[in-house]
Amino acid sequence: MPALIPRPTEAAFPPGHFTLDHHTTVRLGPGTEPAADLLRSLLAPATGLPLRPSPDGPFTLALDPAPGQLGDEGYALTVTPDAVLLRAAHPTGLLRGIQTIRQLLPAQALSATAQPDTGWPLPCADITDVPRHPWRGAMLDVARHFQPVSYLRRYVDLLALHKISVFHLHLTDDQGWRMPIAAYPKLTEIGGHRAESPQGPAGTGTYDGTPHGGSYTRTELADLVRYAAARGVTVLPETEMPGHVRAALAAYPALGNHPGRTLDVWTRWGVCDTVLGVHDQALDFCRTVLDEVMDVFPSPYIHIGGEECPTAEWTHSPTAHHRMAAEGLPNAQALHGWFLGQIGDFLVRNGRRPVGWAETGAELPLDFTVMTWREAAHTLAAARRGHPVVNAYHRATYLDYARSGDPHEPPAQPGAVVDLRTVHAHDPVPAEADAEAAGRVLGTQAQLWTEFVTTPAHIEYLTYPRLCALADRGWSGTTDWTDFRTRLSDHTVRLDALGIPHHP
Repeated sequence: MPALIPRPTEAAFPPGHFTLDHHTTVRLGPGTEPAADLLRSLLAPATGLPLRPSPDGPFTLALDPAPGQLGDEGYALTVTPDAVLLRAAHPTGLLRGIQTIRQLLPAQALSATAQPDTGWPLPCADITDVPRHPWRGAMLDVARHFQPVSYLRRYVDLLALHKISVFHLHLTDDQGWRMPIAAYPKLTEIGGHRAESPQGPAGTGTYDGTPHGGSYTRTELADLVRYAAARGVTVLPETEMPGHVRAALAAYPALGNHPGRTLDVWTRWGVCDTVLGVHDQALDFCRTVLDEVMDVFPSPYIHIGGEECPTAEWTHSPTAHHRMAAEGLPNAQALHGWFLGQIGDFLVRNGRRPVGWAETGAELPLDFTVMTWREAAHTLAAARRGHPVVNAYHRATYLDYARSGDPHEPPAQPGAVVDLRTVHAHDPVPAEADAEAAGRVLGTQAQLWTEFVTTPAHIEYLTYPRLCALADRGWSGTTDWTDFRTRLSDHTVRLDALGIPHHP
């Protein structure tokens, strides 16, 4: 059996193969042109194959709504010595099947350079493949350390190869604001840059001592969204509020609880105690930001962070006390849920689904989709409350933790090792969940916070092969560890062809 990651739902591989060559043409069913374009663009650099359209081509792409069991992402692939048929009920299913075809071809097909002396046999196969979970995500934090959009495209390509469905792009935090907002140009002009910190050497301890900056243009982000969509990946934007906003307050102090205070973009790691105020100006700011976020990102989900919000400033703010009295709130802590409710309502009215990190498992309004991360038990608690849930438990999905206890590992987030087996063993659905609660678990997601991660090579070293394990579990459900390791051993040849610095 060819080593496919993630493992297909059902697969048989009879003897024989179909050979792709310069004479191979593709028969296109109605609505399959985008999938054909992706197939050509992905295979062209290594193979040089034109894969021209033809009404009688032996390689057929077809959309067939009749097999309803395939859902939005499932596909059926049949390869015989004389023909290839890839069909799906939805265009996204075709995109998933194309990634399987890439993995079935020799690993050299993944190379970015021409491989002129390589043949392109596709083994005979009969595959029916449907994901267990619709949400199979990967979060990359570009607020702590900015990455150019050219790298984000490569990141998307690697996600798509592993059938990851959501690219969660963490755009803002205390240490940087990366998305331009027309009404607030200082967000990137000031908030997008942090100065040298005198408190410690660069990149060590709790300080980043190196000047750092960067931001995207609106066009770059919109093009990234289109690029990802063509590969079946949804870009989920995150703009943090009401905490993790030090970069925004450095640009616009009036949005905070001390309007006359001058702040810098934070050069420390951790949780900053400066938060947005709860006055109308701050709420209007959030709505204006989200208007532009929604305009650039068509994702049905919009992430607003929401976690790790210290309330000390609200406790001492007369404006916050007026807001508490007006809303009948018992204390400053209750302003957190109130604030998120205001923003969540705004997103719902605009046809989007708000997403937030669950810090305690109970602080988010019920119309929020919840990302549970702090405690394993929070996933079950949130599902029982009625939330759709993405299980992002940090001890199994945070890839900024070290991959092993080897003293030669690069700097990592302080904490327990999250090794490959831990990621593979993580079931998004709690064992105690009944059918109703289990049905609310959308899936799982890997996170890579970048306090200690500055380069694409470091990102990929930490991401792979651990993301392969999460992709396998999210798509395939429970798979045997030995079986996964065997498939991964063969899959590393593909990682090598892509130039990914994975673990030996």
